Amino acid sequence: MTELKPLHWKPTPGIGYTVVRRPDGGMNLTFTDLSDATIQHWLEFAQEHLLGADRLTRNLYDLRQVKEIPEKAVRAAIIANSDPAARNIRLAVVVASEEAAEGIRKIYYSVTPETSAAIKIFTDLDEAEAWLSRPLDQLP
Repeated sequence: MTELKPLHWKPTPGIGYTVVRRPDGGMNLTFTDLSDATIQHWLEFAQEHLLGADRLTRNLYDLRQVKEIPEKAVRAAIIANSDPAARNIRLAVVVASEEAAEGIRKIYYSVTPETSAAIKIFTDLDEAEAWLSRPLDQLP
């Protein structure tokens, strides 16, 4: 069995997300706010984690508790997932409503990103998990 990569994340006061390791080796990130401090902290954490990305990984961003998803948060995610090291990532983003999903898609497609990660947006956690559980060689 492959040993799980260390998480190198710890709770920080005033930061609106938590991270736990998934049983498959990826990460579950649960966001409660997308303040500037949270976005900056997450972006630094994500970039640090990409430095050691050495295998196919499944990540889930749970944004269902976030009331409003600002454009700058979506753009930060596009930047992080455009890193060449993100080529090994399958990322499911779960939001509370179809309106939130459409808002993210509008921003995402307006910048025509060349993201390295395989990304899909969901409003249903079970659908996101089903997509993540597909064999990693079946991207997206």
